[in-house]
Amino acid sequence: MARRHVVAVDIGGTETKAALVSGTPEFVAAEKHARRATPGELEPLLAVISELVDELRTASEHEVDAVGIVAPGIVDEANGVGVYTTNLPWSQFPFSTVMTERLGIPVAFGHDVRAAGLAECRMGAARDLRNAVIMPIGTGIAGALLLDGKIYSGEGYAGEIGHVNVGHGVPCACGQIGCVETVASSAAIARRYTARTGTPVNGAAEVARRVADGEPDAVAVWHEAVDALARGILVLATLLGPEAVVLGGGLALAGDLLVEPLRERLDGLIAFQRRPELRLAALGDEAGFLGAALLAIDTLEA
Repeated sequence: MARRHVVAVDIGGTETKAALVSGTPEFVAAEKHARRATPGELEPLLAVISELVDELRTASEHEVDAVGIVAPGIVDEANGVGVYTTNLPWSQFPFSTVMTERLGIPVAFGHDVRAAGLAECRMGAARDLRNAVIMPIGTGIAGALLLDGKIYSGEGYAGEIGHVNVGHGVPCACGQIGCVETVASSAAIARRYTARTGTPVNGAAEVARRVADGEPDAVAVWHEAVDALARGILVLATLLGPEAVVLGGGLALAGDLLVEPLRERLDGLIAFQRRPELRLAALGDEAGFLGAALLAIDTLEA
């Protein structure tokens, strides 16, 4: 199969990352990287995307065949539309159509977590599975649902495991209470530790270090997060019966400090459900734009 050359763009809440990527539908690798701060308005954001693509096209020794763009929120991949997002400046925006016209080459638009899941399925920790959930844990929590060998999107609404009510009663910015991500996301762990102790910390990684040192407040916050994650995974096990849950994002860097107590708590909750294997993601923070590149290549191969 012909090797393709594409630019992949991963729009984040604070930073937009891009990479020049080459490969096939089975395997891609990044060759050059670029990044910019994510603007708070739509037109400047489109300009930043165009700048990143132009920079990497200029740097490429090969003609760039297509562009893949991924973003958070509710995304309609089939039509290339950004339906809704809480923290970024668009609603019902036709990214594929607009950016194809601006850039003059095909543009695929997808969801960041489902794209990361696609990458883990084809070339990472889920490549031997038919039914799995790939669950990055970062500022928020969502899951890419691999069902019978295909990523399921539910017209853009599937996989919001971070907004399952697991009964802790804490209000969420989404308007619900009890959401998994209000206590178990990386951002929530740092926020809740600071609220509990009055001591600011530099993210969940610092809380994890304090957990490893046995600090009681850090351990308490960590256990609350683990309990919420386990209850969320129990819902996934009950409804979907996945073979495995692949944990990614910043919190997964804690490794066994996360996986071991999560496995133990899940064992205590499981009744009749298939007990999913817990795995750590293989592709790290490159998964999003590697998935974006696969989406672009899929568009060319369709």
